Amino acid sequence: MLINNNPQAQSTIQRIKRSDMDPANAAASALYSGAAQNAQGTTGVTTTQAAADATADNIDAAFAKTRVQLQATTATPSTTDVSKTDSTSSARNDFTDYMKKSPAERIREQLLKEQGLTEDDVKNMPQDKQDAISKEVAERLKVQQTQQVAAKTADPQVQTVKDTLAAI
Repeated sequence: MLINNNPQAQSTIQRIKRSDMDPANAAASALYSGAAQNAQGTTGVTTTQAAADATADNIDAAFAKTRVQLQATTATPSTTDVSKTDSTSSARNDFTDYMKKSPAERIREQLLKEQGLTEDDVKNMPQDKQDAISKEVAERLKVQQTQQVAAKTADPQVQTVKDTLAAI
């Protein structure tokens, strides 16, 4: 490795550094770009400019390949992230399934959950209890629809405030 203690050469190298690069890349860029060879050439170190440029190009290409490989390895999930990916896709599938349900199905599911019942329990119930659950679902659906209509016809400023408060 060539070391140049000439202050003029060092100031030339320092001026070429870019502030938008991280320190490691800035140092590598300054050392292996043509700036280091140019600064040394002005102080009396003789090198063939073509050979220096070719060497600098090869080093820059190697840095670029390494950086691309590092970015590729950090972009792909590791084996420890597989469980996170599985749980994320599972949650996404659950959400998608829930959103595909009609409002009546969602209300029925919520009602059964509140009462601690399953669909099998409802099927095993007498018909009059099944009808009572269906009536409760219909009533809740009507209430929900009434609230939605009232919300749409309400004053837009009041609705905006309500939406903002609900979001909080």
